Amino acid sequence: MKQVKILMVCLGNICRSPLAQGILENKVDPKKVSVDSAGTAAYHQGNSPDPRSIAIAQKNGIDISHQKARKFTKHDFSIFSRIYVMDLSNYQNIIAIAENDYERAKVHFILNHHEEVPDPYYGNEDGFINCYELLDNACNRIVKSLN
Repeated sequence: MKQVKILMVCLGNICRSPLAQGILENKVDPKKVSVDSAGTAAYHQGNSPDPRSIAIAQKNGIDISHQKARKFTKHDFSIFSRIYVMDLSNYQNIIAIAENDYERAKVHFILNHHEEVPDPYYGNEDGFINCYELLDNACNRIVKSLN
C-alpha cells in the first residue's frame, strides 16, 4: 500500500499547522500516513512552533517541539496527496501557485464547509485551546476518510 502524504498549511507555520501535524501524526500509523506542515509566508522559517502551541500539544500528550517552520513551495504539490489549509487566505495563496486542476484538487480546508481555524497568534491561551479542539476534531474526520 502506498503511503498517504498529508501537508498542513497555515500562514507562518508556527501555530495552527504544527498543531495539526502533531495531532494527526498522533492518530495515524506512520507506515501508512506521513504528515508535514508548512506556511504560506516565510516569516518564521527554521523556527520552532510557538511556545503556546507546544504547551497545548504537550498538555494533550503530543510533542511538536522538534518541528521547524518552513515555507510552502510549488514542489509540495508533487510530494503530497492532500494539502489541508487553515483559512481562506491560505487557500487562495496555495491555489494561486497551482498549475492545473490536479494540483488544485489536492487543496482542502481542514474544517468542513470552508470554515476557518482562527489564528491564535495574537490572542491568549484560550485561542490555542480552541485551535487545538477544532484541529483535533478535524483530524478525527481525516482519519475516518483514510479508512
